[in-house]
Amino acid sequence: MQLRYAMTGLVVALALAGCQRTAYDYSSNSPSAAPAPLTAQPVPSVQGGQLPPPTGSSQFPAAPASTSSMPGAQPGAVAANALDVTKESMVGNWRVNGSCDMFLTLTNLGSGSRGGTRGCVGELTAMGSWEVAGKQVLLKDRSGNQIGSVYKTADNRFQGQTNTGQPISLSR
Repeated sequence: MQLRYAMTGLVVALALAGCQRTAYDYSSNSPSAAPAPLTAQPVPSVQGGQLPPPTGSSQFPAAPASTSSMPGAQPGAVAANALDVTKESMVGNWRVNGSCDMFLTLTNLGSGSRGGTRGCVGELTAMGSWEVAGKQVLLKDRSGNQIGSVYKTADNRFQGQTNTGQPISLSR
């Protein structure tokens, strides 16, 4: 048994003897240890002047005439056909547009309840809270500003849009 411990110690000693420090030694004052400085590259001269005025009457395209993303339906029209919704029925996990998840809880956050999204794009990435107002569910950012709303269209299905017109479809 003693021989076994002696052999193990010998192997460890040999392994450590082969190790050496490969880092740069900053305490060395030898001039050959420091790398040689790089030579500066020439820089072309900089020119100054006034830019010509923009051509055309406007550099931006015209704004769209309608912000509704659902053809032929205004948000108020959807609310008239909406089903009743309760806060308790909204709690849990929802699939948003078939591509990301929304989580709604009853934990108080400001005037609403805590909520959030995972894997969503656009305005929904900033969602932080939600609340039920009449027949609609208001989605809010972390500062309490409304970013969109949805209405109940069937059991476990909601339809709506963000403030910028991005369609929202919630389902379980």
